[in-house]
Amino acid sequence: MNQFRLLVAVVSLACVASACSPAAEQRENPRPSVAYQLTGYEDDKLDDIAGKPQQLVIIDLARDAAASYFTADEIGKVRARGKKVLAYFEIGSLEKFRPDFEQFRATNPDLMLNEWEHWEGEFFVKYWDKRWWESAVKPRVDRALRAGFDGVYLDTPLAYEEIDLKLVRGETRQTLGRKMVDLIVQISRYAKQVRPDFLIYPQNSPELRHHTGYTEAIDGIGMEELFFLATDEPCDKDFCAENLREAKALRDAGKTVVAIDYATEPDNIASACRKHRDEKFAGAVTVKPLDTVPPPCP
Repeated sequence: MNQFRLLVAVVSLACVASACSPAAEQRENPRPSVAYQLTGYEDDKLDDIAGKPQQLVIIDLARDAAASYFTADEIGKVRARGKKVLAYFEIGSLEKFRPDFEQFRATNPDLMLNEWEHWEGEFFVKYWDKRWWESAVKPRVDRALRAGFDGVYLDTPLAYEEIDLKLVRGETRQTLGRKMVDLIVQISRYAKQVRPDFLIYPQNSPELRHHTGYTEAIDGIGMEELFFLATDEPCDKDFCAENLREAKALRDAGKTVVAIDYATEPDNIASACRKHRDEKFAGAVTVKPLDTVPPPCP
């Protein structure tokens, strides 16, 4: 009997030490608070965001999204405050104000597709073409690595849903989704060969997890408007529930979900923060222009 009790005690201690259940594992890894700012940096510097209390920072790879790029020294000063810093850029589209837009369009006009209906001046591209990787995506990943970012935050995977199929004969939403996942996997493999702990966070389109290789390639996902659409509109549409189901599945697979909700009314901010906590999501409640960093959720 004494030996049995000793065995139980040893097993119990082992469980405490190793967090036997996923729930225990999640408790040991607190959800980071998030600062998400893509423009409006004070004096075009990162001093202000470095002083914020948030632990995970998402900023544009390019300074104020246009003229120049943040340096390794600037990123290092933010990281020195104990923060993780992700570099935002798009992988399925290209905007007119981007530093590389004119050169890319001039040299690869056949890769440009339809303009995004909801964002004037932003064009979807044939993101599966190797020229897109060589001319746009790979240089951005390389720049993020050189600058010392902790990872990348990849916007517009949703291009696979928005591309005009009449412009890409032979393609379907299914094949375009597969090709988007192939690009995300390529980014992940390339970056992690250089730095194994480099973080890969696509934004939105969590349903891509149903394609082989997607979940294994990412460390987390950014999810906009899970609970509040821009701005202060409760997200109660069918796609909101679908997105939440898919995001929770990724959470249960061990991925960090960064929920980004857009609200300014105090009651809505409190509601979004509460939902983030309940779902064990990291996140931020912010403004649609992403030009400031509101206080983190309590």
